Amino acid sequence: MKMQFFFPDSQDQIDPSFDFTTEQRSIYRVRQRDDRYAHEALAAPPFDGFLVSKTIVDGLPNSAGKYTIAQRQRLYRVGIRDFFRLDQAEGPRLATMGDCGAFSYVRDDKPPYRPDDAIDFYQECGFDLGISVDHVILGYDPSADDDTDHPQSEEWRGRQQLTLDLAAQFLDRCRARRVKFEPLGVAQGWSPASYTFAVGELQKIGYRRIALGGMVPLKTHEIMACLKQINKERKRGTQLHLLGITRCEHVDLFAKAGVTSFDSTSPFRQSFKDDTDNYYVLDRTYTALRVPQVDGNPKLRGRIRAGQIGQDTAMKLERQCLVALRRYDDGEVKAQTVLKALRAYDELCDESRKDRSDAYREVLEDRPWKACSCGICGEVGIDVAMFRGSERNKRRGFHNLYVFGQRLQRELSAA
Repeated sequence: MKMQFFFPDSQDQIDPSFDFTTEQRSIYRVRQRDDRYAHEALAAPPFDGFLVSKTIVDGLPNSAGKYTIAQRQRLYRVGIRDFFRLDQAEGPRLATMGDCGAFSYVRDDKPPYRPDDAIDFYQECGFDLGISVDHVILGYDPSADDDTDHPQSEEWRGRQQLTLDLAAQFLDRCRARRVKFEPLGVAQGWSPASYTFAVGELQKIGYRRIALGGMVPLKTHEIMACLKQINKERKRGTQLHLLGITRCEHVDLFAKAGVTSFDSTSPFRQSFKDDTDNYYVLDRTYTALRVPQVDGNPKLRGRIRAGQIGQDTAMKLERQCLVALRRYDDGEVKAQTVLKALRAYDELCDESRKDRSDAYREVLEDRPWKACSCGICGEVGIDVAMFRGSERNKRRGFHNLYVFGQRLQRELSAA
């Protein structure tokens, strides 16, 4: 069984020159040249492909994307494979997929791009796969299938039909322009029946690879209900892609329903977005050790300016935590010494006064970074387990991607 995992780009890189003791960077660093993507920083790429959204690169009419003008120009000039140095990665060739980033304009009445705009982006950047322009349906309610008086019925049906019309135009233009990438149509829906209808229409249009959009907020049983019904309509050979869905533990069920690929940033984002599940190992997660930067944390700086916290006191406790953590990693102090320092700093910084000591004790005593072969943990040690600044948090995110890749392969092997 083969299931492809695509990692969406958001210009997340790490700086190899960053010094974790001084927290300084090389003055000679050039971000695009020197910083490393996940597939370069890890021992092996944990994903099968890279997904890049047009909105990230080109932005929207009233807002800029995440790329600088120079980065955008370079991407269009050299193409996606050279820009991300994909062909230098170890292992099988990494595939590339482009989409329009529909969640970025979900509140608009209609998408800001025409099919030809998306085709220009995919062609000029040299993608392997390109997804049609779509409009996300925000909601899931099977009762809307037959209820014409449902409050969202008109809007949902309008968005679905617009997405289907754009998919038809996109495929027509792809054929007329003889594009080099493989087109994917997007199915949007609000229920198993509506998703099944959309997949059936896309197959009539001529698509044999279909992306299912708008499913990110759905519960697993709702996704499975949709896939089960879609499978009754899906033709043999039609492949499905899940946009923004991870659910690694259900990958075998997804595969049986015709899913051959998916994309998600969840393993990466959990490293710094989740309250507890920040650091992955194969069979569990740990809570990262929070040591916020006095000078770099806006919330903490705001409390200092408001006179709620003394700056000197905060900086002293911050330094005590960092020293204790390094000494612990070197075997010079016991866990209790570190926990005492972390608790004192937590009480100062965290208005909720939440005691994370038990969670911290687990990760300190287990020292998961010591046994990890991701290529990052062995290099930076305990710093990878610290919730502190982008250089540590992104490294932990890359580590999570590596472990997620291992989990995925385990599930596929078991299936």
